[in-house]
Amino acid sequence: MGKVTGFLEFERLEEGYEPVPQRLKTWREFVIGLTEEQSHIQAARCMDCGTPFCNNGCPVNNIIPDFNDLVYRGDWRRAIQVLHSTNNFPEFTGRICPAPCEAACTLNVNDDAVGIKSIEHAIIDRAWAEGWVLPQPPAARSGRKVAIVGSGPAGLAAAQQLARAGHAVTVFEKNDRLGGLLRYGIPDFKLEKSHIDRRVAQLQAEGVVFRTGVLVGALPAEGAGSRIGNDAKEVVGADRLLADFDAVLLAGGSEISRDLPVPGRELDGVHFAMEFLPQQNKVVAGDKVKGQIRADGKHVIVIGGGDTGSDCVGTSNRHGAASVTQFELMPMPPEHEDRPLTWPYWPVKLRTSSSHQEGCEREFAIATKAFVAGSGRDKGRVRTLRTVRVQWEGGRMVEVPGTERDWKADLVLLAMGFTHPVPTVLDAFGVERDARGNARAGTDDESGYATNVSKVFAAGDMRRGQSLVVWAIREGRQAAREVDRFLMGASALPR
Repeated sequence: MGKVTGFLEFERLEEGYEPVPQRLKTWREFVIGLTEEQSHIQAARCMDCGTPFCNNGCPVNNIIPDFNDLVYRGDWRRAIQVLHSTNNFPEFTGRICPAPCEAACTLNVNDDAVGIKSIEHAIIDRAWAEGWVLPQPPAARSGRKVAIVGSGPAGLAAAQQLARAGHAVTVFEKNDRLGGLLRYGIPDFKLEKSHIDRRVAQLQAEGVVFRTGVLVGALPAEGAGSRIGNDAKEVVGADRLLADFDAVLLAGGSEISRDLPVPGRELDGVHFAMEFLPQQNKVVAGDKVKGQIRADGKHVIVIGGGDTGSDCVGTSNRHGAASVTQFELMPMPPEHEDRPLTWPYWPVKLRTSSSHQEGCEREFAIATKAFVAGSGRDKGRVRTLRTVRVQWEGGRMVEVPGTERDWKADLVLLAMGFTHPVPTVLDAFGVERDARGNARAGTDDESGYATNVSKVFAAGDMRRGQSLVVWAIREGRQAAREVDRFLMGASALPR
């Protein structure tokens, strides 16, 4: 490494944030990235550890010590080449990835991990600013055509890899804009959509064709849990794709939100997070949303302690909520992990997001018993949420007697994750589903992301279930290699 003793000389430096009062007034990103000098110093902390566990901690297997060393030496152009060799979209992961690579960092055994995510963020932002991110069209065309269903990170990664291999790629997206949950699930204050737009422009220059407003398969039944895509302008049958293309890759999301079937669930004011968040993203994009779900002046309760719940917190605060409370069914985790016990794996510990810091009460080990309507003019609308404290005994949840409580609640947002993809897409192709409702397709060399249907492949959340953006990119890249191998008999694409 460039500076063998760097980890002894320099402390970890976190990226900065704009002040809370300032950032709550806008929907733009507020993270203050590292300067060139700060990046140089942080990269110097990367140890000459011999076995870089960070590489395996990263789902796309980023070659982290190498790009850290290049940043330390000031060779930014080679750093982005190394980063792009494993990750098609580091501007996404550098902003919204939870950084499992840092949990696996050797320095994290007994010190603060190398700030890998902040260095990745700095590399890709520098590359865009310098004009180093350019289209890479193939030297020759294969004559093969591939259809990709879904334009989220898995679909986009697969499209780029297959286009660079020389195939004619068409991406079908049911929404009016591209990006999947990157576009309509993640708030702009975490990921501005211009990052998606310029990648789409790059892919178009590489030959990828995008068709928006096209739903593949059939419209989902009313009340099926996913409302995104029901306004698609066109429906294309599976038979047509199978007839027109040499291979089809299903790369949609896991979109059926987990529900909470307790008394009062039908009341106005109780919504899925994925009803609430996409509407705001559309408004930020300039659309007019009739009857937008807003948190202005309301007592908001978010049920679910994950990233989607955190996004609901940040959005509600920007609306001007009177209060925001977040519920989590599990007990409060420890503030600090037991590193000798958990390293190099992802540890369970209390994680406080930037949205939490903007204003939020957090309640752990609490279960919702009922939603209660108001009276008079508020009849039919939620005004109270009834809870009980719980404890876990032998893996079973047990209610604690005498802990019932009523909470003010004008808006309740259900952010408890997703159960499986919309079944109509898989059913249209006749793809078998696993016990969780996901597309059944293996990932080893023999299975190769192939489904039970000839020339139909599956990747991303539609195959593995809800997961991280970085896992979607990995699956898109790996599936692209298997599709290329299926079409050509062999593939030079990386796995």
